[in-house]
Amino acid sequence: MKRSLGWGLLIGLLLTVPLIALMYLADQLVNLPFVPFNLFDWTTRMLPGDLITFGIDTMISGLLLLGGTSAVGNAKAAEQMSAVLAFLTAGTLAIVVYFLVLSWRRLRPSLLSGVILGALVGLPLIMISTTVTDLSPLITFVWLLLLFLGWGVAASWAAAHVLESEDVSEVRSVQQVSRRQFLIRLGSGAAAITVVSTGVGVMLSRRAAEEATAAVTANSHAAPESDSVSFPNSNDPVVPAPGTRPEYTPLKDHYKVFLRTEPSLIDESAWMLPITGMVDKPKMLKLAEIREQYPSRDQYVTLSCISGRIGTSLISTTQWSGVSAQDLLADLGIQEGARYLDITCDDGFHESVALDLIDQDERIMFCYDWDGQPLPKDHGFPLRIWIPDVYGMKQPKWITGINVTDEYREGYWVERNWSETAQVKVTSVIDTVALDAIYENNGQQMVPVGGIAWAGDRQISKVELRVDDGAWQEAQLRQPLSETTWVIWRYEWPFVAGNHTFEVRCYDGNGELQIVESSDQRPDGATGIHSYDI
Repeated sequence: MKRSLGWGLLIGLLLTVPLIALMYLADQLVNLPFVPFNLFDWTTRMLPGDLITFGIDTMISGLLLLGGTSAVGNAKAAEQMSAVLAFLTAGTLAIVVYFLVLSWRRLRPSLLSGVILGALVGLPLIMISTTVTDLSPLITFVWLLLLFLGWGVAASWAAAHVLESEDVSEVRSVQQVSRRQFLIRLGSGAAAITVVSTGVGVMLSRRAAEEATAAVTANSHAAPESDSVSFPNSNDPVVPAPGTRPEYTPLKDHYKVFLRTEPSLIDESAWMLPITGMVDKPKMLKLAEIREQYPSRDQYVTLSCISGRIGTSLISTTQWSGVSAQDLLADLGIQEGARYLDITCDDGFHESVALDLIDQDERIMFCYDWDGQPLPKDHGFPLRIWIPDVYGMKQPKWITGINVTDEYREGYWVERNWSETAQVKVTSVIDTVALDAIYENNGQQMVPVGGIAWAGDRQISKVELRVDDGAWQEAQLRQPLSETTWVIWRYEWPFVAGNHTFEVRCYDGNGELQIVESSDQRPDGATGIHSYDI
């Protein structure tokens, strides 16, 4: 049995790795489902919210430990790697069980047993995967069935070569390939399939990413310091300290968070927005109709993820354009008693938005453009909503339906025990202590220190900095791009040699000090003082 276990592990790895590579190649070539991601996404939908959050927190903690705050930007890549490793583990264990059953029952490997193995493992995964592709379900079914049956048959073929009979008197054919030779051939074949499939898949993926980046770069605003760009605060005398994050985030750098391992991809020509429920005049709107039939509005917006920790990089600022929710709903004839919009999305996300909130704030918009161009595919194309003063967890993207209703339904993350209100917590961050930009003023060496402060749409009235537990000193504030964006602050620190700890705090527009007591991001968003050591 021990020998069967060892052989099962080895053969399982040798066969499951190229299986994954072939799925990846098919995904990049013709958008066939990549089963490791499909399985991971399905599993996360089925697991309890607390367990999902524990997994996310553990992953983020590991990234912070390995690479600091900047490493959090690789969270999605880490999640995707986890999905691949989980599938590899499952596929390997399935072959291990197959080998153990053969050994325990003293069965000879056969074509039929391999087909049964492939079917038992493959059919449930195929059922999960056929629902997440734009291709014909029949094509998807046939492709994946052939892959899994081939994988199972290969396992039975390998078992026939490596599981020797315990009867030492058995006569072996002189033409039988030795076990070592067989393993060399199997390993070489597996390696060739893996390298070629993965290499071509990566090449196709990079080409697609380069094309998308080129399109974004061609249409995006230039950096704020460019003379060709006129932002509302272009003439403000407060200049960001060197090393402060860009005041206006390039689209390619805007943080990304989505439920699945990959973003939803929606074909505009096939997309329509149904607005139904408690309305006298239900509508089905194409994106072009939303653009053409309703007044457009623009808003500079800072958006942040509730799962970000103090000093998070999961926060960005860009210009949003779209239609006011008030305008979109105005001629629907909303019926008496209606209280909510139940918004559903392509990735399985859903959220309730109170009609009272929409009635009170014309800024709430259904957004179709970022930075003057259509929403990026991985940021919610073709339509997403923006609601001031709440975290991203309450702001659906890849919207596929709006139902006007009198019933409240907890949002996707609220169901998983995150905040029901998700109001933005006032926060301030030190981005830089610019020792390489030191300058002299009246004989004193000065160091620019800078960062951001944000309070949703409540704005920022004051930012203060202290060094080594000294007195709090007020920083300069740059005029924000709008009342719904972060504020860039700057402080001139009289340089003192040695090691130092800097801390920052801020006050919102009402003069309320940010919460200085430390608390975790779950369930309402992180609070506390951000510090920076030199």
